[in-house]
Amino acid sequence: MPSTETFRIPKDRRHVSRARQQVRKALADWGIAGAPADSITLSANELVTNAVTHCKVSEALVRVTLTYDGAELLLEVADPDRDRVPLPHDSAPDEEGGRGLTLVAALADAWGHRQEPYTKCVWARFTPTRAEEAHVPRAL
Repeated sequence: MPSTETFRIPKDRRHVSRARQQVRKALADWGIAGAPADSITLSANELVTNAVTHCKVSEALVRVTLTYDGAELLLEVADPDRDRVPLPHDSAPDEEGGRGLTLVAALADAWGHRQEPYTKCVWARFTPTRAEEAHVPRAL
């Protein structure tokens, strides 16, 4: 049976670090560490930052859900701005932002979004053991 961790944070940038800490703790509790934990935590940081930055619903809560079945981990970040779907774009070298989804796409096995009745959910799927193997340096 999969393990699930769900929490909510206010739609405010100063709460992104709290989300990152809670993701890191859940991963540690499940024995996910090293490069896979770093990739998942960085992806969570990017998706939560996007949610708190782009959601136009005032006083909103952002929901973060991690589901781990021992082989795959699913990260989901949902906010109530259902009609503002994520659109990756090419950022100019001098732009300060706009690379979050590209980063998530590079770190995750797959990512996407879905519109639910009252929310939008952006998700990323990881295979922690495969991610760990991918980060092992090759012998010279």
